[in-house]
Amino acid sequence: MMRILKIFIFLILVLAIFTSEIAFADMSHELFTEVLRRYVEEGSVDYKNLCQDQRLPAYIQQLASTDPGKLTGREHQLAFWINAYNAYTLKIICDNYPLKSINELNTGGLLLGSALGRTVWHKKLVTINGELTSLDAIEHKILRPQFNEPRIHFAIVCAAKGCPPLRAEAYEAYKIDNQLDDQGKIFMAQQEKNKFDLDKKVANISPIFSWFKKDFGSRPEKVLEFLVPFLDEGAAQSIRADPKEWRIRYTNYDWSLNEQ
Repeated sequence: MMRILKIFIFLILVLAIFTSEIAFADMSHELFTEVLRRYVEEGSVDYKNLCQDQRLPAYIQQLASTDPGKLTGREHQLAFWINAYNAYTLKIICDNYPLKSINELNTGGLLLGSALGRTVWHKKLVTINGELTSLDAIEHKILRPQFNEPRIHFAIVCAAKGCPPLRAEAYEAYKIDNQLDDQGKIFMAQQEKNKFDLDKKVANISPIFSWFKKDFGSRPEKVLEFLVPFLDEGAAQSIRADPKEWRIRYTNYDWSLNEQ
Protein backbone atom coordinates (compact mmCIF):
# COMPACT_ATOMS: atom_id res chain seq x y z
CA MET A 1 0.00 0.00 0.00
CA MET A 2 2.81 2.39 0.93
CA ARG A 3 4.60 1.60 -2.36
CA ILE A 4 1.45 2.41 -4.34
CA LEU A 5 1.06 5.68 -2.43
CA LYS A 6 4.67 6.66 -3.21
CA ILE A 7 4.15 5.90 -6.90
CA PHE A 8 0.95 7.98 -6.86
CA ILE A 9 2.73 10.93 -5.23
CA PHE A 10 5.59 10.63 -7.71
CA LEU A 11 3.18 10.74 -10.65
CA ILE A 12 1.46 13.82 -9.23
CA LEU A 13 4.83 15.60 -8.90
CA VAL A 14 5.82 14.69 -12.46
CA LEU A 15 2.48 15.96 -13.74
CA ALA A 16 2.87 19.20 -11.76
CA ILE A 17 6.35 19.80 -13.19
CA PHE A 18 5.19 18.98 -16.71
CA THR A 19 2.20 21.29 -16.39
CA SER A 20 4.28 24.16 -15.02
CA GLU A 21 6.74 23.82 -17.89
CA ILE A 22 3.93 24.00 -20.41
CA ALA A 23 2.47 27.03 -18.64
CA PHE A 24 5.87 28.71 -18.80
CA ALA A 25 6.43 27.78 -22.40
CA ASP A 26 3.01 28.87 -23.59
CA MET A 27 3.63 32.54 -22.95
CA SER A 28 0.60 34.80 -22.73
CA HIS A 29 0.77 38.24 -24.32
CA GLU A 30 -2.10 39.78 -22.33
CA LEU A 31 0.11 42.57 -21.00
CA PHE A 32 0.97 43.66 -24.53
CA THR A 33 -2.73 43.56 -25.44
CA GLU A 34 -3.44 45.92 -22.53
CA VAL A 35 -0.87 48.36 -23.90
CA LEU A 36 -2.06 48.15 -27.49
CA ARG A 37 -5.74 48.56 -26.61
CA ARG A 38 -4.92 51.65 -24.59
CA TYR A 39 -2.71 53.46 -27.10
CA VAL A 40 -3.56 52.18 -30.62
CA GLU A 41 -6.57 53.35 -32.58
CA GLU A 42 -7.11 52.27 -36.20
CA GLY A 43 -3.40 51.56 -36.50
CA SER A 44 -2.25 54.94 -35.18
CA VAL A 45 -0.27 55.13 -31.95
CA ASP A 46 -0.47 57.62 -29.10
CA TYR A 47 3.29 57.64 -28.58
CA LYS A 48 3.28 60.63 -26.24
CA ASN A 49 1.38 58.69 -23.58
CA LEU A 50 2.55 55.20 -24.52
CA CYS A 51 6.13 56.16 -23.82
CA GLN A 52 5.22 57.06 -20.23
CA ASP A 53 3.49 53.73 -19.53
CA GLN A 54 5.65 51.24 -17.62
CA ARG A 55 3.66 48.30 -18.94
CA LEU A 56 5.59 48.39 -22.22
CA PRO A 57 9.01 48.03 -20.50
CA ALA A 58 7.50 45.28 -18.34
CA TYR A 59 6.39 43.36 -21.41
CA ILE A 60 9.76 43.96 -23.07
CA GLN A 61 11.37 42.38 -20.01
CA GLN A 62 9.14 39.32 -20.45
CA LEU A 63 10.37 38.99 -24.03
CA ALA A 64 13.98 39.53 -23.02
CA SER A 65 13.89 36.74 -20.45
CA THR A 66 11.93 34.18 -22.52
CA ASP A 67 13.56 31.33 -24.43
CA PRO A 68 11.43 31.05 -27.58
CA GLY A 69 12.88 27.61 -28.22
CA LYS A 70 10.86 26.33 -25.28
CA LEU A 71 7.56 27.57 -26.65
CA THR A 72 5.30 24.66 -27.48
CA GLY A 73 4.32 24.61 -31.11
CA ARG A 74 4.49 26.71 -34.25
CA GLU A 75 1.62 29.04 -33.33
CA HIS A 76 3.15 30.02 -29.98
CA GLN A 77 6.51 30.71 -31.60
CA LEU A 78 4.98 32.67 -34.47
CA ALA A 79 2.94 34.82 -32.07
CA PHE A 80 6.04 35.40 -29.93
CA TRP A 81 8.19 36.66 -32.78
CA ILE A 82 5.53 38.90 -34.34
CA ASN A 83 4.81 40.46 -30.95
CA ALA A 84 8.53 40.82 -30.26
CA TYR A 85 9.04 42.67 -33.54
CA ASN A 86 6.15 45.04 -32.88
CA ALA A 87 6.91 45.62 -29.19
CA TYR A 88 10.58 46.37 -29.75
CA THR A 89 9.69 48.71 -32.61
CA LEU A 90 7.49 50.66 -30.20
CA LYS A 91 10.30 50.66 -27.63
CA ILE A 92 12.79 51.98 -30.19
CA ILE A 93 10.44 54.82 -31.08
CA CYS A 94 9.88 55.61 -27.40
CA ASP A 95 13.63 55.57 -26.73
CA ASN A 96 14.07 58.26 -29.40
CA TYR A 97 10.76 60.13 -29.22
CA PRO A 98 9.83 62.66 -30.53
CA LEU A 99 10.68 62.05 -34.19
CA LYS A 100 8.87 62.32 -37.49
CA SER A 101 10.02 59.04 -39.04
CA ILE A 102 11.80 55.90 -37.95
CA ASN A 103 14.21 56.57 -40.83
CA GLU A 104 15.75 59.35 -38.74
CA LEU A 105 17.41 56.55 -36.78
CA ASN A 106 19.24 55.11 -39.80
CA THR A 107 22.95 55.79 -40.24
CA GLY A 108 23.25 57.70 -43.52
CA GLY A 109 19.53 57.70 -44.30
CA LEU A 110 17.39 54.90 -45.69
CA LEU A 111 19.22 54.23 -48.97
CA LEU A 112 22.80 54.45 -47.71
CA GLY A 113 21.92 52.76 -44.45
CA SER A 114 20.29 49.87 -46.34
CA ALA A 115 23.30 49.50 -48.62
CA LEU A 116 25.71 49.48 -45.68
CA GLY A 117 23.52 47.38 -43.40
CA ARG A 118 23.32 50.23 -40.89
CA THR A 119 19.63 50.99 -40.64
CA VAL A 120 17.74 50.98 -37.37
CA TRP A 121 16.56 47.50 -38.32
CA HIS A 122 20.15 46.23 -38.50
CA LYS A 123 21.16 47.62 -35.11
CA LYS A 124 21.19 45.15 -32.22
CA LEU A 125 18.53 46.87 -30.15
CA VAL A 126 16.54 43.73 -29.30
CA THR A 127 17.15 41.32 -26.43
CA ILE A 128 15.62 37.85 -26.52
CA ASN A 129 16.51 35.18 -23.97
CA GLY A 130 19.33 37.42 -22.75
CA GLU A 131 20.95 37.72 -26.20
CA LEU A 132 21.19 40.79 -28.41
CA THR A 133 19.67 40.65 -31.88
CA SER A 134 17.99 42.99 -34.37
CA LEU A 135 14.61 43.61 -35.97
CA ASP A 136 16.18 42.65 -39.29
CA ALA A 137 17.25 39.28 -37.88
CA ILE A 138 13.76 38.63 -36.50
CA GLU A 139 12.19 39.31 -39.89
CA HIS A 140 14.73 37.84 -42.30
CA LYS A 141 16.41 35.08 -40.29
CA ILE A 142 13.46 33.85 -38.23
CA LEU A 143 9.99 34.87 -39.38
CA ARG A 144 10.41 34.62 -43.15
CA PRO A 145 12.61 31.53 -43.54
CA GLN A 146 11.45 29.49 -40.56
CA PHE A 147 7.70 29.97 -40.75
CA ASN A 148 7.06 30.31 -44.49
CA GLU A 149 4.06 32.50 -43.66
CA PRO A 150 3.53 35.44 -46.06
CA ARG A 151 0.80 36.86 -43.84
CA ILE A 152 3.47 38.08 -41.42
CA HIS A 153 3.74 41.08 -43.75
CA PHE A 154 0.22 42.07 -42.68
CA ALA A 155 1.23 41.88 -39.02
CA ILE A 156 4.75 43.21 -38.40
CA VAL A 157 4.74 47.00 -38.31
CA CYS A 158 7.75 49.29 -38.78
CA ALA A 159 6.17 52.40 -37.17
CA ALA A 160 5.40 53.98 -40.55
CA LYS A 161 2.04 55.02 -41.96
CA GLY A 162 2.79 52.99 -45.10
CA CYS A 163 2.91 49.78 -43.05
CA PRO A 164 -0.15 47.67 -42.41
CA PRO A 165 -1.96 49.11 -39.38
CA LEU A 166 -0.70 48.05 -35.97
CA ARG A 167 -3.30 45.73 -34.48
CA ALA A 168 -4.84 46.89 -31.20
CA GLU A 169 -4.19 43.52 -29.58
CA ALA A 170 -1.30 41.11 -29.29
CA TYR A 171 -1.11 37.96 -31.38
CA GLU A 172 -1.99 34.83 -29.46
CA ALA A 173 -1.39 31.24 -30.52
CA TYR A 174 -4.98 30.08 -30.12
CA LYS A 175 -6.33 32.63 -32.60
CA ILE A 176 -3.34 33.73 -34.67
CA ASP A 177 -4.63 32.22 -37.91
CA ASN A 178 -7.82 34.28 -37.71
CA GLN A 179 -5.88 37.37 -36.64
CA LEU A 180 -3.58 37.16 -39.66
CA ASP A 181 -6.51 36.71 -42.04
CA ASP A 182 -8.27 39.67 -40.47
CA GLN A 183 -5.13 41.79 -40.75
CA GLY A 184 -4.92 40.98 -44.44
CA LYS A 185 -8.49 42.15 -45.02
CA ILE A 186 -7.95 45.34 -43.03
CA PHE A 187 -4.75 46.19 -44.89
CA MET A 188 -6.12 45.46 -48.35
CA ALA A 189 -9.16 47.63 -47.62
CA GLN A 190 -6.95 50.69 -47.04
CA GLN A 191 -7.39 52.36 -50.40
CA GLU A 192 -4.52 54.80 -50.04
CA LYS A 193 -2.26 51.72 -49.99
CA ASN A 194 -4.21 49.16 -52.03
CA LYS A 195 -6.81 50.05 -54.66
CA PHE A 196 -8.20 47.89 -57.46
CA ASP A 197 -9.52 49.42 -60.69
CA LEU A 198 -12.01 46.86 -62.04
CA ASP A 199 -12.56 48.68 -65.35
CA LYS A 200 -8.88 49.02 -66.25
CA LYS A 201 -7.88 45.85 -64.36
CA VAL A 202 -5.08 47.62 -62.58
CA ALA A 203 -4.05 46.64 -59.05
CA ASN A 204 -2.45 49.58 -57.26
CA ILE A 205 -0.88 47.79 -54.32
CA SER A 206 1.64 48.46 -51.57
CA PRO A 207 5.34 48.18 -52.49
CA ILE A 208 5.51 45.56 -49.72
CA PHE A 209 4.31 43.13 -52.40
CA SER A 210 7.29 44.08 -54.53
CA TRP A 211 9.91 44.07 -51.79
CA PHE A 212 8.85 40.59 -50.66
CA LYS A 213 7.39 39.23 -53.89
CA LYS A 214 9.19 35.91 -53.43
CA ASP A 215 7.09 35.34 -50.34
CA PHE A 216 3.90 35.84 -52.33
CA GLY A 217 4.77 33.75 -55.37
CA SER A 218 7.15 36.02 -57.37
CA ARG A 219 5.11 36.26 -60.60
CA PRO A 220 2.50 39.07 -60.76
CA GLU A 221 -0.41 36.66 -61.22
CA LYS A 222 0.74 34.61 -58.21
CA VAL A 223 0.89 37.73 -56.05
CA LEU A 224 -2.65 38.65 -57.11
CA GLU A 225 -3.92 35.12 -56.52
CA PHE A 226 -2.45 35.23 -53.02
CA LEU A 227 -4.37 38.44 -52.32
CA VAL A 228 -7.77 37.14 -53.49
CA PRO A 229 -8.99 35.94 -50.04
CA PHE A 230 -8.38 39.40 -48.60
CA LEU A 231 -10.20 41.44 -51.27
CA ASP A 232 -13.77 42.56 -51.72
CA GLU A 233 -15.85 40.24 -53.87
CA GLY A 234 -15.69 42.34 -57.03
CA ALA A 235 -11.91 42.44 -57.26
CA ALA A 236 -11.56 38.87 -56.00
CA GLN A 237 -13.95 37.50 -58.62
CA SER A 238 -12.26 39.36 -61.48
CA ILE A 239 -8.77 38.22 -60.47
CA ARG A 240 -9.91 34.64 -59.97
CA ALA A 241 -11.36 34.64 -63.49
CA ASP A 242 -8.06 35.63 -65.11
CA PRO A 243 -5.22 37.08 -63.02
CA LYS A 244 -3.04 37.55 -66.13
CA GLU A 245 -5.42 40.22 -67.40
CA TRP A 246 -4.47 42.39 -64.47
CA ARG A 247 -1.50 44.77 -64.23
CA ILE A 248 0.23 45.73 -61.00
CA ARG A 249 1.35 49.19 -60.04
CA TYR A 250 2.82 50.13 -56.68
CA THR A 251 1.59 52.91 -54.44
CA ASN A 252 3.88 55.34 -52.64
CA TYR A 253 5.11 54.21 -49.24
CA ASP A 254 4.57 56.75 -46.49
CA TRP A 255 7.49 56.62 -44.04
CA SER A 256 6.09 59.22 -41.66
CA LEU A 257 5.53 58.07 -38.09
CA ASN A 258 2.27 56.15 -37.52
CA GLU A 259 1.28 58.59 -34.80
CA GLN A 260 -2.17 59.76 -33.79
